[in-house]
Amino acid sequence: MKRAAFMSTALLCCLALPTAAFAQSKKAASKKPTTTDTTTTTTPAPPSPELAKARMRPPVKGTAYIEIIKTPSKKVGNDIVTVTKVKNVSDAPIAGLRLDEWWYAGKEQVSAGSFRLRQPLAPGEIADITTSSPWKPGLSGSNLQFTHANGTVKPTSVKAFTDDTKKKKK
Repeated sequence: MKRAAFMSTALLCCLALPTAAFAQSKKAASKKPTTTDTTTTTTPAPPSPELAKARMRPPVKGTAYIEIIKTPSKKVGNDIVTVTKVKNVSDAPIAGLRLDEWWYAGKEQVSAGSFRLRQPLAPGEIADITTSSPWKPGLSGSNLQFTHANGTVKPTSVKAFTDDTKKKKK
């Protein structure tokens, strides 16, 4: 008899405690956003079904080929920001594409920045990669190095991306 009473009391406590622990107060639930809130959350648009399907193919193993368009770097606050447009010209997606940028003053490396794409870069897809490095006086030039999860990357610097539809029609 004591065992049944103990079990029913334990069950009742287990059911009562989680509801009190996860309940929200009315103040927290009714809080209205103020104009001083500076944080905004934006979710990127979901990829098209064709793009999602292209990203799910087996990724490139070995050397991946990309075309890049590097824009001039700009000083923003205490950082120097570089935006690089990248297009995958390989036949398969590139998983874990990473860009490391090193800044030099003369022959000495003085600053560095890196960026990694979180999703695979599908064939023909174009992505903007933004690197940010601390600004130091006397920066003279930078060096870019691309890598990916399954090997090396061979970048080709272009002024405009090639159109794949023209090649397929010929």
